[in-house]
Amino acid sequence: MPIASSQSAQPLRVSVLHNRLPHADGITIGLVGRGIGASLSPLMHEQEGARQSLDYRYHLIDFDRLDLDDSHLPLILAEARDLGFAGLNITYPFKQAILPLLEDLAPDAAAIGAVNTVVFGDRRTIGHNTDCWGFAESFRRELPDVARGRVLQIGSGGAGAAVSQALLQCGVERLDIYDTDVTRAEDTAARLRRLRGADVHAVADVAAAAMEADGIVNATPVGMVRHPGLPIAAALLDKRHWVADVIYFPLETELIRQSRSRGCRVLPGGGMAVYQAVRAFELFTGLQPDAPAMAATFRVAVKG
Repeated sequence: MPIASSQSAQPLRVSVLHNRLPHADGITIGLVGRGIGASLSPLMHEQEGARQSLDYRYHLIDFDRLDLDDSHLPLILAEARDLGFAGLNITYPFKQAILPLLEDLAPDAAAIGAVNTVVFGDRRTIGHNTDCWGFAESFRRELPDVARGRVLQIGSGGAGAAVSQALLQCGVERLDIYDTDVTRAEDTAARLRRLRGADVHAVADVAAAAMEADGIVNATPVGMVRHPGLPIAAALLDKRHWVADVIYFPLETELIRQSRSRGCRVLPGGGMAVYQAVRAFELFTGLQPDAPAMAATFRVAVKG
């Protein structure tokens, strides 16, 4: 049964699809999250779908705009499947909350403990994580020669769980994780030590960790339009650091701006946004996307 938002008696499918049910021969995708109005995922996916002559439609399911509680997540998942969606992308704050609602997890998502891509199969709802590959691919392309002896990661939520795996895959020797939720940071570190035998630690003193770090990565929502500010004091940034952010709207977060002004090499979140979308498109369609074309779509949209 379709669920209604608290703002309106209209069923959710009207709000999401504007009275248009998915075409029987088309591919319909949604992005589930909060504050996602500036997302460029619809543009990247739909333009790639058009390049491949697909009837490909990508909808934003913004819990803020629809005035939905987090508790509606199971109903949204069921509604999307009932409507004939091929899958969903999942973003803040649901990348971990979605886990118990799925019937199966791909190995990457199971290892990371977070899902950003859900594929509705014929019989099972499968969770994947394309954030990890997306960040790693961006890092390998943009910061191929930086020091990786010790890295400080801020945040260990859904995005952070994927980024920590990616950093280790990219050769980081020691990873320090700071989170205001100490238990979550400790759990992430323990999982990585258990699964990868990695040198990963939850840290309480972010200033001391920054002094020892070669690189600093923000994996929190701090810096987004609706969460402005810095995830770490600007005074802790030094020109010897390389600094990465997972946020891409705005592309030039305060962290990236402050780091750049101090002479740091920087990695904005745009690359991760592009490459996670590339992998997600492949999962949704079974087709090989044109990654450079999707990146070009992103760059034009950001500049425009």
